[in-house]
Amino acid sequence: MKHVILASMLTASVAFAPMVFADNESGAATDSSHHIVKDSVITTKVKSKLAAKHLTTLTRIKVDTDENGVVYLSGRAPNQDAVDMATLIAKNTKGVTSVQNDVAVQP
Repeated sequence: MKHVILASMLTASVAFAPMVFADNESGAATDSSHHIVKDSVITTKVKSKLAAKHLTTLTRIKVDTDENGVVYLSGRAPNQDAVDMATLIAKNTKGVTSVQNDVAVQP
């Protein structure tokens, strides 16, 4: 099951990558669509990194990103170490400007 989730996240990451690096010479894409793609890529990168740790506790953490690169973490973790690890992973992801961690510790 973990491999399926990881493969899905990596597939989504690969699918969105060309959109992020695409040139906007045609003028067809707007600023807001660029932000949405960028936000999705950052979210996918963070989720992939969390899944790569192979800790089921990190899969209960939800990830969202706004247009400014701020990552919002929410959900549950069994201990503070898992919360801290999720925060560190998010902070060390390219494109992330800051992390808002609202993960609750529930053993």
